[in-house]
Amino acid sequence: MKKRLIAFLLALTLLYSTLPIVHATESGEEADHIKWVDFDVSYSALIATLDYDIKTYDTDIHLNWIELLAVLGARYGGSFSKYKRSHLDDLAKRLLAGESLEDITQDMNYYDYYLEAYSAILGEFVGQHRAEVPDPENPEQRIWEDRYGLKVYSPIAEGFSYGHFDDFGAGRNYGYRRRHLGHDLFGSVGTPIVAIESGTVQVVGWNQYGGWRIGIRSFDGLRYYYYAHLRQNRPYHPDIVEGQVVKAGDVIGYMGRTGYSRKENVNGIRETHLHWGLQLIFHPEQEEGPKEIWVDVYAITRLLARNQSETYRVAETKEFYRTYDFDEPNLFGRVDQ
Repeated sequence: MKKRLIAFLLALTLLYSTLPIVHATESGEEADHIKWVDFDVSYSALIATLDYDIKTYDTDIHLNWIELLAVLGARYGGSFSKYKRSHLDDLAKRLLAGESLEDITQDMNYYDYYLEAYSAILGEFVGQHRAEVPDPENPEQRIWEDRYGLKVYSPIAEGFSYGHFDDFGAGRNYGYRRRHLGHDLFGSVGTPIVAIESGTVQVVGWNQYGGWRIGIRSFDGLRYYYYAHLRQNRPYHPDIVEGQVVKAGDVIGYMGRTGYSRKENVNGIRETHLHWGLQLIFHPEQEEGPKEIWVDVYAITRLLARNQSETYRVAETKEFYRTYDFDEPNLFGRVDQ
């Protein structure tokens, strides 16, 4: 009886979380948007689907990793504790044999929901881009290399150590009791922090909870990256100002332990770390307030570790800069919100 009750409550929770909010647009028409996302995709599923995507790129049948994840998400009800590699391999085999995604998902009620939700989180993580690399014939020179794959970076620069664990949802007491809606990476003061995704700097300044922090909005407007507890006195890279466009992999600031203080520039945090969070914004009403959507990025952080930005330090200014440049289609394009 208890197991049946739990199953019913889980099904009810899934239904509730996938029902969109109906909102009137300026034209008077009704528009649906997702009101909640519980991101539970495992690291192993992220890696496996990404590898399928990259290996089949530029072939007759390209397997999109987000579509693969959405099928699995619909199959598992969003709970990737049920994930098995054999499920993914069977799905890939069917698609590579010519079976259509439409046929496979026709009886999956929530496939469209998971596709939209996972696309909002991961949609710009993979694609064509150009990376600057050493010239094999003359290592002192650099050349541009066309690539397909991850075009997002770890928030920690290459060569700097850090520790972390899945702390999303843990309790916090400063100011008021609340859930931890981000991910903490523990390291040393001054560790260069880099932009995960290209976007526009939306917020720079002090917040009593996050200390010195930076907020960067993706070009499509769906993702807001929050970097907090930056270094005391010199938290930001000097190039960072509100409204600036940054490239994925650019140095934006330095790790510290500021915050937990109404007074600016105070080290109120006990342990040096970067708090980074990922907020999804499907509608302006979700930008601030009780309707905000923050997702667990522990597995994503592990994925991003596969692509770290190499940096160098300028002795005179003590500032760090990326070593190799980066470019992607429509890098400096913006989407009006």
